[in-house]
Amino acid sequence: MAGVLREEQLARHVYSSLEAACCPLVEGLYLQEADSMLQLLCSPSQHRTDILAWICSSISPNFASSMLVRAKEPDVLTKDMAVLGQELMLCKASDLDLIRGDASPWRQLRFLEQLLTLVPGCMKSAGQRADGAVLLKELFAPENLPYLQQMLNPAFDPWPTHIKALFKNTKSSHKPIREETGDVVARLQVIQSELEQLQSKCVFLNSEAQSPPAFSPSSLRVAACDLQQLMATFSHVYETDLRAYCTREPPSFSLETSVFQRVHQLLLACNTELEMLKEVSESSESISEEVKWLQTHPRYWSRGEKRTLPDQLEKVIGRIGDVLSQLNS
Repeated sequence: MAGVLREEQLARHVYSSLEAACCPLVEGLYLQEADSMLQLLCSPSQHRTDILAWICSSISPNFASSMLVRAKEPDVLTKDMAVLGQELMLCKASDLDLIRGDASPWRQLRFLEQLLTLVPGCMKSAGQRADGAVLLKELFAPENLPYLQQMLNPAFDPWPTHIKALFKNTKSSHKPIREETGDVVARLQVIQSELEQLQSKCVFLNSEAQSPPAFSPSSLRVAACDLQQLMATFSHVYETDLRAYCTREPPSFSLETSVFQRVHQLLLACNTELEMLKEVSESSESISEEVKWLQTHPRYWSRGEKRTLPDQLEKVIGRIGDVLSQLNS
């Protein structure tokens, strides 16, 4: 149900765009129902083919100059319109069902809508007509008719007494205009001085020389993707428009991205190795500090006193030496 409603709304939009573009093939039809618009725009017929041919001729002057020759052969006209759609990147040259009207209504309406955006002055005037229609519909709505009658026949209605009193009290409670202006000027001066102090503290805003941005593998990946898309777009434009004017062989662009992949892998490995070296350096510094702390701070008790680790080790080694000398004697 939602899909049918979307198709009807899109059909109304396409039909209003054709009217705004002054298409001679829809003048005098005065269609109001969405079903009639869908029947006209999405069912195979000669009228629909003529409308599509008129849109194509409005977009491409070359197509209009040779349309009389194509009109005698419907199959040739259908293929040429499909080729024009491919050049505009809206369909493929093999989408003949879309040109004949055998595709789904939603797909046909989207194709017609995209074509009409390329007709000069079409969408702008259609939007203006749609806005005017919405305004009239809102103006003549049943709930707004009393206000419309009051606007057409205005009458002076003085304010009630309590409204007048409220207005007088509010007016008397306000400050004089000069006092309010003085307060505003003083406040603006205070804000300006605070902004100047803040700007003087932000030294980095005045420094012209800034460090260049850090290189990252993600930026290289984005640049490679953009380059590939530009190459593919140029190939398409060359095949469709420029090939007939060039005597050279078309340039061959490789779609292989192995070079970029290898560069990305090497950069990623380099970053990983740098991170590992950084972690090793931090770990060695932490261990050195821990050893230094153990050597300088007393932690071990011996005969009621705390001793450092070197003193304790020296004492243990002395005891071991005494025991060995006693055993040898």
